[in-house]
Amino acid sequence: MIPFRKMHGLGNDFVVLDARAGALPVTPARAAAIADRHFGIGCDQFIVMEPPPAGADVFMRIRNPDGSEAGACGNATRCIAALVADERGADRVVVRTIAGDLPVERLPGGLWRADMGPARLGWREVPLAREVDTLHLPLALGPVADPAACSMGNPHATFFVDDFDAIPVTEIGPRLEHDAIFPDRANIGFAQVLAPDRMRLVIWERGAGLTLACGSGACAAIVNAVRRGLTGRRATVTMPGGDLVMEWRESDGHVLMTGPVATAFTGTLDLGAYGS
Repeated sequence: MIPFRKMHGLGNDFVVLDARAGALPVTPARAAAIADRHFGIGCDQFIVMEPPPAGADVFMRIRNPDGSEAGACGNATRCIAALVADERGADRVVVRTIAGDLPVERLPGGLWRADMGPARLGWREVPLAREVDTLHLPLALGPVADPAACSMGNPHATFFVDDFDAIPVTEIGPRLEHDAIFPDRANIGFAQVLAPDRMRLVIWERGAGLTLACGSGACAAIVNAVRRGLTGRRATVTMPGGDLVMEWRESDGHVLMTGPVATAFTGTLDLGAYGS
């Protein structure tokens, strides 16, 4: 029986396993089975903590509910950082992912601020299937059109909308995720700017579907909003699960994300009961 934690950041929830003391037989199929909300524990992403490579305090491996591997997850980054920081009695840790190193620091009031690194704005970096202006993608479906794209270690497209509640996210989200312009699929954001320092956002996540919050999606939203001249570089992003405070730092282009973490419950599971 393997111990696990169920954690979340603003309702974006994770099953977390600790493989730092020894490798665990976690396959894409097993991760998908455990992530299933009806036959498994259920989560938006499946997280495995692995031994820290040089220069980092932990390696975080991320799998989507379909078993595919993800390069970034902002809310999970804060959760894993909080676990490691509490273990060490530290206020700052570095979480490494396949997309790079993410420094995270403890703030007052139970908040954690993660440096999600620089936004990648080139069409090859997103990536896109062909050379187009990432500030204005030639993509439209139903009531949405003209998104901006960037990569935050994973591909994102943000549509800016006037009537947030009129968007049929569950209908058009999966079709946009799989559009041919995204060779690796994409996370699809729908944002309504309310003020220069506030916006609403919902994300259809690649491989996960509709979630209550998406940290990397909020990063992409602030970057794309600033590029469009819609907000300042610091704004509160309100998602169904709550608020993240976002900043696209001018000095180095890094995106900072501040928000809470929580542990819902702990338990043990039998990996062998979830296939091979």
